[in-house]
Amino acid sequence: MLLDPSGLPDRATDPHLMSMINKVFSPPVMDGIPPSDPPASAWRTLPLDGRFDLVYEDAAGAWSNRSLQARELKLGPGRTLLGGIDARRGLYRGFRVDRIRRLVDGVTGERIETGILDRLLGRAEAQRRADALRIRRQARARRKAATRHATEAFP
Repeated sequence: MLLDPSGLPDRATDPHLMSMINKVFSPPVMDGIPPSDPPASAWRTLPLDGRFDLVYEDAAGAWSNRSLQARELKLGPGRTLLGGIDARRGLYRGFRVDRIRRLVDGVTGERIETGILDRLLGRAEAQRRADALRIRRQARARRKAATRHATEAFP
């Protein structure tokens, strides 16, 4: 009688089947070297918030106007995507930054036709720094309030 991994007796199992199960569910060992961890994702996601109007060229070469409520900038091997909610479809879409021909900031009205990736990266970094500063200030205010509360409770 064979035992399953929990240590409980299991029904008699065909040894050939067990051999197959072990091969399927166990990582392969090649040349005595155990498998390494899978490589980390090559994609890096930066949060990015904003409303943009785009002139976008699709893979077929057709140009279209899009409005996007941006959520993130995804940096990957060989391409960068601007992701967000496409107003036309009401769904999440990713737009390749190298195919964006014009980007208009919905808040400031600034029109960008060159250096779009650099501008988006700069904006994502500025938002990251502002968020980090906001979080530090909130944590400091909470610590200060907790200290004040503790000194009032135990005079």
